[in-house]
Amino acid sequence: MDQASGLKQMLSNMVGRATPSSVVAGDHQASSLLAAAPAARRHCRAIAVAGGKGGVGKSTVAVNLGMSLSMAGRDVMLLDADMGLANVDVMLGLTPSRHIGHLLDGNCTLEELLLPAPRGLQVVPAGSGTRRLAQLDNGEHAAIIRAFDELARPPEFLLVDTAAGLSDNVTMFAAAASEVILVVCDEPASLTDAYGLTKVLSRDFGVRRVRMVANMVRNEGDARALHQKLARVSDRFLDVVIDFSGWVPHDERLRQAIRRQCAVVDLWPSSQSALAFKKMAGVVDKWAEPDRAGLDRIAFFGGRTVPADGVPR
Repeated sequence: MDQASGLKQMLSNMVGRATPSSVVAGDHQASSLLAAAPAARRHCRAIAVAGGKGGVGKSTVAVNLGMSLSMAGRDVMLLDADMGLANVDVMLGLTPSRHIGHLLDGNCTLEELLLPAPRGLQVVPAGSGTRRLAQLDNGEHAAIIRAFDELARPPEFLLVDTAAGLSDNVTMFAAAASEVILVVCDEPASLTDAYGLTKVLSRDFGVRRVRMVANMVRNEGDARALHQKLARVSDRFLDVVIDFSGWVPHDERLRQAIRRQCAVVDLWPSSQSALAFKKMAGVVDKWAEPDRAGLDRIAFFGGRTVPADGVPR
């Protein structure tokens, strides 16, 4: 089946497929770092992890934040949205047999594409070294986003590990999320690119709030100083609020975990960086529910919710 036919078939299946009336929630080990699940409905929250510049640690943050949430009892998926240069599977030592290209070709559903990772995390792998995936058009990006609407049981959290740069591949996935985390390190190019991405999301997609995480910093004081640098220029020139949402220290254990293709929160849960990611997960879990009213762009899950009984609405 060619790509165009596969895409058409997938969209047709999405329209005609009914949602089951009940599902059984998976059991996860609870963590004292996060509050107990609320009785009220929770939105299926999509969080894009972005930064503009390559090498700032977006994938490291996405993997460890996602696993921290999963270890704390949340239902979490991680979408590797770096089409053509995917590395989440490599970072976790996984060997996918299929990727997003097979979904677009109609050779598998999104649920069949899900790859189980340690601690209950589920990964949606993209292909690496695949030129076709690096050249997807906006219609195909939209099809990937809409594919999440057909999940019988959507997760509580979807983390989207975006690519570097300002391509449509980056901005469309980031704009489709309910939250955007900017990963920034203490380098002029990192700050400049983070500001550039924020500007595009604000100007072209109406994003009015982003969350900043300082990575590879010495201490919280340096992290907050970095946040102030970005917040000051954004306050002056953009109609965007930039919230401080955590920091990750320089940590040799984190480097070692990356080399061993493991998440540091799983391999060395008491290390400085692992504790920072767990604290960050606690902050993320307490974010107020996003206001999606009036959203005029394509979005992950389109406002679906997961109530306490686990049945999506």
